[in-house]
Amino acid sequence: MFTASNFVDLGSRDAVDKTLSRQSQAGIIRKLARGIYDYPGKDPQIGLLSPSIDAIAKALRGRDAIRLQPAGGYAANLLGLSDQVPAKIVFLTDGTPRWIQIGKLQIILRRTTPRNMMTAGKITGLVIQALRHLGQRHVDDRVLKILCRRLSDADKRQILKDVRYASAWIARFMRQIAETEPGCTL
Repeated sequence: MFTASNFVDLGSRDAVDKTLSRQSQAGIIRKLARGIYDYPGKDPQIGLLSPSIDAIAKALRGRDAIRLQPAGGYAANLLGLSDQVPAKIVFLTDGTPRWIQIGKLQIILRRTTPRNMMTAGKITGLVIQALRHLGQRHVDDRVLKILCRRLSDADKRQILKDVRYASAWIARFMRQIAETEPGCTL
């Protein structure tokens, strides 16, 4: 996964854009969205493989110089709290809100408050967004045990440091997760 900005040291921006366009038209690289390209992976049975969501997010971060925080069902999926992979992947951002269509996958960049971005890129941000997605009524012992087992001791220490960025009800669950015994007995 790469963008035109990866090649600015090789020539003018116009020359780089034209070269990438030619390579895309020749089928050597694949244009996923405006300014985002990749070398498509191929499977003998499936054919062209879709790029990973993490690779797309990394390319967007680099191209647009923004921070991204997975949110909603995608955050819950990343933490193992949900088996469902949402059709629309939501990222909170401090950049311009927009959506990007890559094949059947839609990535939504939703502008949010600076407070929500304070934990962007940290495990704390992922936990906060996943719990917010589930809602207070649906966070039970099963959810807390999954998080307790999934998070390392370093992750739990980070969660305690960042608890001030969470709403009161999420902060209560974060403390409960971080202060559990090593065997994850709640």
